[in-house]
Amino acid sequence: MAKIIINGGRKVTGQVTIGGAKNSTVALIPAAILADTSVQFDNVPQILDVKNLQYILAAMNVHSTFNEGDLSIDPTTIKEAPLPATAIKSLRASYYFMGALLGRFGRATVTFPGGDNLGARPIDQHIKGFEALGAKVTEEDDVINIDASENGLKGARVALDTVSVGATINIILAAVRAEGQTIIENVAKEPEIIDIATFLNNMGANIRGAGTDTIRITGVQTLEAKNTHTVIPDRIEAGTYMSLAAAFGDGVTVNNVIPEHLESYTSKLIEMGVDMKIGEDSVYIGPSKPLKPVAIKTMPYPGFATDLQQPITPLLFLAEGESTITETIYPKRIRHIAELRRMGAEVSSLNPGEIKVNHSARLVGTTVEAAEIRAGAALVIAAVMADGQTIIDNASHILRGYDRLADKLAGLGVDLQIEGVDLINLMP
Repeated sequence: MAKIIINGGRKVTGQVTIGGAKNSTVALIPAAILADTSVQFDNVPQILDVKNLQYILAAMNVHSTFNEGDLSIDPTTIKEAPLPATAIKSLRASYYFMGALLGRFGRATVTFPGGDNLGARPIDQHIKGFEALGAKVTEEDDVINIDASENGLKGARVALDTVSVGATINIILAAVRAEGQTIIENVAKEPEIIDIATFLNNMGANIRGAGTDTIRITGVQTLEAKNTHTVIPDRIEAGTYMSLAAAFGDGVTVNNVIPEHLESYTSKLIEMGVDMKIGEDSVYIGPSKPLKPVAIKTMPYPGFATDLQQPITPLLFLAEGESTITETIYPKRIRHIAELRRMGAEVSSLNPGEIKVNHSARLVGTTVEAAEIRAGAALVIAAVMADGQTIIDNASHILRGYDRLADKLAGLGVDLQIEGVDLINLMP
């Protein structure tokens, strides 16, 4: 089991450069199999999820190479084949192969995806979209079969019952090569969706409206990559380092950010009284200091991101008073709380989705466990703030989502080491 060992109490300082967005990357890689040519990406984060997705691609005879942020994928010799269940179950975003395979072959058979345990995350809206496009969907023994091979995929109007990033992307992937026009209403607006649409449009797709409530797609017969696609910066990674800098920093510059993607987050930092200067593509966070409590409510983009409610929690320990977090996306996303309490934090959740955070003058290092990616990020920040040594078990969750974590933290002056994982060969 991977573990991160941090000797806390040293203020962070210096600069950190944000990598490509994990939430874009895990959709872009499955989307690449829709291409009729090889595909090139840069600014790809060096995370475990990329390695797992490469493993899945290899099972379909799709060749890929990944070197220092540059990823090449060649789907021209793709074959329909059973996908490795272990890798599929290791990350939730593997469900994007449903839409991608459906768009490529008119059918898909995928083991029910796994990933972080954040409570119920049904795929009913994905299925609704696939069925609207003419596919028959059945489930047996934890395997989902989606088949439109008899009549082919046909454009349709789909109104999502709830705003869903995953369903929005999956329906785009299926519809981009369907016959006719598809209109998807009540869609998610995340920057990562715009990134996917940009990638596909640059290959010849006809997708309009990404970033708005309604997306219109006119199906095309071929998709050909003519240039390298640069993955957008990871707004969640940026917010995580900004929280660390504000909580226990002595002046930190966070580079390669798109400030517009972080407005709901930075507005809360400003409300708290964080010393912050926002540039065109960087953010400077001044030395940490006592702050004001705030009320946070997670919402679909452009609201406060659910993926940032855990990383901001250690920062709230500095506030002189009680802060509240209302988690509306995943009410069960509270598995960091018990671990933070073990470190001496005054944080609690009495009702699902309701978190109370009080001033916590002193954190003490101990052994804790990362239940999922963002819970683990909160523990990393708390460990840097804490007196003594903290051991974070099950750290592979964190490595799934944070680009070159050890190098970046060390560059800011954090005393840490990672054990139990081969960072050179992360293939399962």
